[in-house]
Amino acid sequence: MTNQAIDDKNRQRLLDLRVELEELEAMSADARKPAELDQSMVGRLSRMDAMQAVNMSQEASRRRQQTLKRIVGALMRIDAGNYGYCTLCDEQIPFGRLSIDPTYSLCRHCAAASI
Repeated sequence: MTNQAIDDKNRQRLLDLRVELEELEAMSADARKPAELDQSMVGRLSRMDAMQAVNMSQEASRRRQQTLKRIVGALMRIDAGNYGYCTLCDEQIPFGRLSIDPTYSLCRHCAAASI
């Protein structure tokens, strides 16, 4: 498989993932709103459950937003012609690593060193 074919395949994966995440983000907008509960009608545990559900939804949204930013970065690297190369050491990122997550911008060695 040529580098161009790999880039095209990963571009499509990235575009599909972006659409999926944007749809999830739109569908979960209501779940991220602060819980408004009538304290006289709802027990303390129910309020705690509602607040926890909101917090979990907000965290999921934060993670989706981070992934969307990584997708944009990967698409920009594809357009610039430097997709698949580590942004720190400029070594080629193995195809297997990119097949796991096409947003990776670091090779295994640089990723391990940055932890």
